[in-house]
Amino acid sequence: MNVVVSVGGSVLAPDLDSGRVAAYAEALQSLDEQGHTLGAVVGGGPTARRYIGAARDLGANEIELDQLGIAVTRLNGRLLIAALDDRAASTPAESYEAGREAIRRGDIPVLGGIVAAQTTDAVAAAFAEYVDADLLVYATSVPGVYDADPNEDPEATRFDEITADELVGVIAEMEMDAGSNAPVDLLAAKVIQRSGIPAVVLDGTDPERVVRAVRDDDFDGTEVLPEG
Repeated sequence: MNVVVSVGGSVLAPDLDSGRVAAYAEALQSLDEQGHTLGAVVGGGPTARRYIGAARDLGANEIELDQLGIAVTRLNGRLLIAALDDRAASTPAESYEAGREAIRRGDIPVLGGIVAAQTTDAVAAAFAEYVDADLLVYATSVPGVYDADPNEDPEATRFDEITADELVGVIAEMEMDAGSNAPVDLLAAKVIQRSGIPAVVLDGTDPERVVRAVRDDDFDGTEVLPEG
């Protein structure tokens, strides 16, 4: 199976814990050894937010802040590359083309941010579409997609399954509420919608959950189903 795994920065490196990064590398290597073709996309997490906050205080504009965030995602990517050793491409791919070329060489590409104004959620969805992935897995800090922000609404209900069209609607409503926490952003949801690629959103704090989702189709989260 051709799989793209998106690992949130708050999941991979919330406090630069090398053990957490190593565990994710082991999970990806396990899937690689089972014959799956893999690509990984890594977010910036709290480290990126700290840098962006400091830079904003210093007067950086929004594009400069985006570029700073991209740089941090690639630093996190280098941590994962170090843990993957010779199975990963040696540097984070800075374009979708470079990521696909790494796959063709038999390497595991690791991507961070690509361009300003685009999150790694969207990068993962676009890369999955670009390489014609069979599955897109979002390993996040929340256990799936809810009908409201669970941090704000104690009555929020998690979807076990949701169509791509429904996902766009849910995320659009959540993003209208400034500061709300959505498991993926609206652009990512729209790319998933148009690509028709099945996706899974799950709690990624234990990387073995990613392995079970890919290997056994066994996960506690939300499955995003293509239309039709």
